Amino acid sequence: MKKVDYSEELSKLLENEKVVTVEVNDEMKKSFISYAMAVNVSRAIPDVRDGMKPVHRRIIYTMGEMGVTSDKPYRKCARIVGEVMGKFHPHGDSSIYDALVRLAQDFSINCPLVDGHGNFGSVDGDSAAAQRYTEARLSKISSELLRDINKNTVDFYPNYDGTEMQPRVLPSRIPNLLVNGSDGIAVGMATNIPPHNLGEVIDGVVALIDNPDITIEELIKIIPAPDYPTKGIIMGGSGIRNAYLTGKGNIVLRAKTEIEQDDNGKSKIIVTELPYGLNKAKLIMSIADLVKEKKIDGISNIRDESDRDGLRVVIDVKKDFNANVVLNYLFKHTQLQTSDGIIMLALVNNSPKILNLKEILYYYLEHQKEVITRRTKYDLERAEERAHILEGLIIALNNIDEVIHIIKSSKDKAEATNRLMDRFGLTEVQTNAILDMRLQRLTNMEVDKIVAELDMLHKIIIDYKDILANPQRVLDIIKTEILEMKEKYAEPRKSEISLDYSDINIADLIEKEDVVISLTHFGYIKRQSVSEYRSQKRGGRGISGLKTKEEDFVEDIIITNTHDKIMFFTNKGKVYSCFGYEIPEGSRQAKGRAIINILQLGEGEKVNAVIPVNRSDLKYLIMATRNGIIKKTAVTEFDSIRKGGKIAIDLNENDSLISVHATSGEDEIMVATNQGKCIRFSETDVRASGRDTRGVKCMDLNQNDYMVDMMVVNPESKIFTITENGYGKRSTLDDYRLQNRAGKGVRAGIFNEKTGNLVNLKQVTDDDDVMMISNNGTIIRFHSTDMAIIGRDTQGVKVMRMQEGEIVVACAIVKHEDDNDDGENETESQSFDNNLIDETNSQLESEQNDNSLENNDNLTVVDTENL
Repeated sequence: MKKVDYSEELSKLLENEKVVTVEVNDEMKKSFISYAMAVNVSRAIPDVRDGMKPVHRRIIYTMGEMGVTSDKPYRKCARIVGEVMGKFHPHGDSSIYDALVRLAQDFSINCPLVDGHGNFGSVDGDSAAAQRYTEARLSKISSELLRDINKNTVDFYPNYDGTEMQPRVLPSRIPNLLVNGSDGIAVGMATNIPPHNLGEVIDGVVALIDNPDITIEELIKIIPAPDYPTKGIIMGGSGIRNAYLTGKGNIVLRAKTEIEQDDNGKSKIIVTELPYGLNKAKLIMSIADLVKEKKIDGISNIRDESDRDGLRVVIDVKKDFNANVVLNYLFKHTQLQTSDGIIMLALVNNSPKILNLKEILYYYLEHQKEVITRRTKYDLERAEERAHILEGLIIALNNIDEVIHIIKSSKDKAEATNRLMDRFGLTEVQTNAILDMRLQRLTNMEVDKIVAELDMLHKIIIDYKDILANPQRVLDIIKTEILEMKEKYAEPRKSEISLDYSDINIADLIEKEDVVISLTHFGYIKRQSVSEYRSQKRGGRGISGLKTKEEDFVEDIIITNTHDKIMFFTNKGKVYSCFGYEIPEGSRQAKGRAIINILQLGEGEKVNAVIPVNRSDLKYLIMATRNGIIKKTAVTEFDSIRKGGKIAIDLNENDSLISVHATSGEDEIMVATNQGKCIRFSETDVRASGRDTRGVKCMDLNQNDYMVDMMVVNPESKIFTITENGYGKRSTLDDYRLQNRAGKGVRAGIFNEKTGNLVNLKQVTDDDDVMMISNNGTIIRFHSTDMAIIGRDTQGVKVMRMQEGEIVVACAIVKHEDDNDDGENETESQSFDNNLIDETNSQLESEQNDNSLENNDNLTVVDTENL
């Protein structure tokens, strides 16, 4: 066989052609991206403004153009489908008819947009009859989607062959995207927006109008969950909340059931509502298969008793079986309970975007603003055109004789037009209106009507201009009109919202109450109700507040709320957090639980500063260390604390964190040392720094001295000091003068072998109780006013009797509560002569007034131990 060489012929053919070399991979990628975007934008994803895909929009618009409205006779669906396909949607009649059928199914969408006549399918999965047999027309609510479309409210663009114009979006006077929902699978993405209750969505739009800064959490209270046309029960709300917050989530739907008892003792499960989208016939078949395959026992029969009055599936339960157990098994293994994903994907400015709840309402509201603005502009132009014509007619009527003479003496219409325009300064439009005017309008009655109409138009024009100049009026119009939609079309919620016990937030089950949280030296923590501690007189032995293990003692005690966040600061300079209710509750005698079971503490790490975060007006956390360093850091730096903790302060070697408080940024700080030195200075002396910084010098410490306490000063409070051996006193804040940071400070009292060193420096008011705790766990609580106010340079009075080897380790300030019940735990030590104590306090106060607070060589020492 002879070999033929075609290279020369091919070269001749291509010598005048431009050849471009293209990589197949690159071309495929480019072409596929273009195809994907075309499918996503023009086929599968709804527009956020009217909630419609192009095929739905074209169906509704075509039916409106055909005049097939709710007040007109039905038309064959084949005719409607043909109009849509021939003018706007050349993608086959089946896709158009399927979309039209869905718009007519009251079990598919909440507000059907098409009023179908004939077989349009059923919840059993039956398909609709052929389009040649069914008829349809627009429903009443569809007129709200098309309202004002002829007033230039939306943009139009050419159809596929350029012979027709179609709307890019419908005016949509109802928030259709959320009300009827949408689902679709695009290329590389999908959307699944569930239907919602019309009234709730409209209330959400109104709330957004009234408060543009409304949060999604506040909107969720108005629109709590989807609302399905097939009703059913929505289980829980965390997945829905996630969808509303982020645009993605899930929802659990359960059939509505009830259990009935027969006279013979048998039970039957009655199903009256199904999860959305569930095929009833397939559900019954799946249950029957489970029974047949013996995967479920206890069911003797299944009947479908549904009729035009509603759905009813009866499941007979055998006599010896518990109907509730059978029902729970059905929920677990059949579609009586289903889970569905929510993806709120819609087109925003012709681009797919996942939207949260507020964004969907926002874009709908922005669309309505544009619709109202464009409609007002259109109406204003028509009103001005009409007013312009009426002004010309009035000029003609006021000069009617001359006008008639000019018209009669003109040889044709063109000459008459020019002469009238020249004579009276009229426009061509006005002149044509005069020439077209009928003689009957020359009567006095007609003249009065023209004048009245012109006056009315002038008022309307002023109103239209005011609307365009005032954005708030546009919002008021939207609000008024959308509330009219609610009044006309809103229905009660169909789907019930129920609690999903697997989705319970434990915080919702915990009562909000004030609690005492105590932490021992060896790291045992517990919480108790504040009410467990009865108010006693000072000087008593107290009641047993904690049973610790051998050689353990309570080191920290705070008052907080079960729902408050608590921060735990450790000796290593790290911070951890949990809520009050996460700390185990215990009785007064319980030792509590090891804190390492609650917080992920590192080796050698010990919690030594605990603060509740329960005030929203605080800006900073101020921290003090044992070696006299102080640091201020913004509270916002501690908003998110991982389970493994965060660095709170960068500590020097051999230093540790002793106290942390929240401040406003303008407070005064007071710190005290173990040897009883105290300094008060302004917080502004400490500049704010980041979490992982060291801070600045707080106080000039003596040798072997160290800081034991710090507080944020309350000007209305008194200063309370307590020593290791139970001596305490109240002094005025004025006794502690304001100084500069990093000074030596002043003495907070007399501290010796009898009193012991300073333990705590606190502030109290007349409405406070003082709660003290010793190292063996004994707690005493007394009213702050039981102790007289004495000077700073005193040792104080005995406020808690100590056993041998017992010392005070901490005290806390709580709100005062009255309790006249003496109780069996009160000891005879509470029956001492309080008048004598008060008398002694008065003596202390008198002696104090004779001494100079600044002269540390003249200190008043009064022994009150044996009172």
